[in-house]
Amino acid sequence: MTSSHVMGHALPMKQSFVLLFFLLSLLVGSPASSADFQNGSNAYLRGDYATALKEWKPLAEQGDVNAQYNLGVMYRDGVGVSQDYKTAFKWFTLASEQGDANAHYNLGRMYSKGLGVPQNSKTAGKWFTLAAEHGHALAQFSLGWMYNIGLGVPQDNKTAVTWYKLAAGQGHTSAQFTLGRMYDKGLGVPQNSKVAVQWYKLAAEQGNASAQYNLGLMHVKGQGVPQDYTRAYMWLNLAALRGNYGARNNRNLIEGKMTPTQLENARRLVREWLEKR
Repeated sequence: MTSSHVMGHALPMKQSFVLLFFLLSLLVGSPASSADFQNGSNAYLRGDYATALKEWKPLAEQGDVNAQYNLGVMYRDGVGVSQDYKTAFKWFTLASEQGDANAHYNLGRMYSKGLGVPQNSKTAGKWFTLAAEHGHALAQFSLGWMYNIGLGVPQDNKTAVTWYKLAAGQGHTSAQFTLGRMYDKGLGVPQNSKVAVQWYKLAAEQGNASAQYNLGLMHVKGQGVPQDYTRAYMWLNLAALRGNYGARNNRNLIEGKMTPTQLENARRLVREWLEKR
């Protein structure tokens, strides 16, 4: 999935980190419109939101899908304008009508949260599906979660796993962790501790504290991996450093069962892991 949005792929509410993810690309169109969009993008990136709005709004009114999406984000987050979910919904709808997957996802979020529109999980699911079918990882995860718990769609763990796998394959850490849990518990798939460990590890390596905690427990119990207190301590300590209290308590419990050499090695592994990040 490609996009010329300066704001990048669709975001969780209240976040604007997308601005840093993508190199700006010019719109297909007249040189003047391309230059105007680029001027707006440059202004946005330097924090001159008034100029960005001035450049993008005429383009959006002329039907430029990228400008429409960007205005939706500005009004959704209250960046350079007063926060206005109804106006954000209007611009996302216009961009969505032109097939923009990020806009599809944001409409799903707005229906899911009741922002600018009445809350409606069923309608949210329809928009998430549309975005997910276009390869949108956040929508794929959201849709998987909805099937997982039966929110707005029939509860179906097998379908949830299908969507989680698609999102996880794009590096979505929460999807990777949740897939680990699905295999760990045998939800929608045959129970398989080894596969659970594989998914937990992918998420844990990206800093997901819940995955680090579960991976540590797998090493403590010897489930899916050989029992290894050194590795268990490493992952539990990393999760504890991220505020996971269960990990902290379990780390302290196994510490008393470890030899001084094991404890030294475990702490070294923690330092090495942190130094690489």
